[in-house]
Amino acid sequence: FAQKDVFQLKDLEKIAPKEKGITSMSVKEILQSLVDDGMVDTDRIGTSNYFWAFPSKALHARKRKLEELESQFAESSQKKEALEKSIEKSKIGREDTTDRAALLKELAALRQKKEQLKTEIDKYRECDPDVVEEMRQTNQVAKEAANRWTDNIFSIKSWAKRKFGFEESKIDKGFGIPEDLDYID
Repeated sequence: FAQKDVFQLKDLEKIAPKEKGITSMSVKEILQSLVDDGMVDTDRIGTSNYFWAFPSKALHARKRKLEELESQFAESSQKKEALEKSIEKSKIGREDTTDRAALLKELAALRQKKEQLKTEIDKYRECDPDVVEEMRQTNQVAKEAANRWTDNIFSIKSWAKRKFGFEESKIDKGFGIPEDLDYID
């Protein structure tokens, strides 16, 4: 900012140690971090990189940031006012009166009664024809699955008898198959 000039890296490596006390080894790192932060501008012209920073750019950046923050503040203020108005509108008709208190008590009593009726309905759910039919269908599916597995067991037993010549009682004992295994009717 002080010299208001354009520099190359080698110029800055000579000037910075003398004027600012920065070691010449760290000038490149510091300059890169300033470029990354947007505080110093850089451009490549031909084979050289040039660096500069003018006070007017920093001033304009601060002004833009200030304007942005002011607009955000204005938006937030408008939202706050709108919400306060909404709260006031919501309060209309909800004043604490004896009628309102009576209605709230009645509402609470009706909600409690509704819960009681729901629990009573749940008690008799087992007798509901839809639930009974659903249980029948579930039982039918389970019965078919059990018979299918029983059929699979019989198939494997007959295969083992043919393939290895085992007796049926040894197969049952070896695999823990009950003697009275049969299809479910």
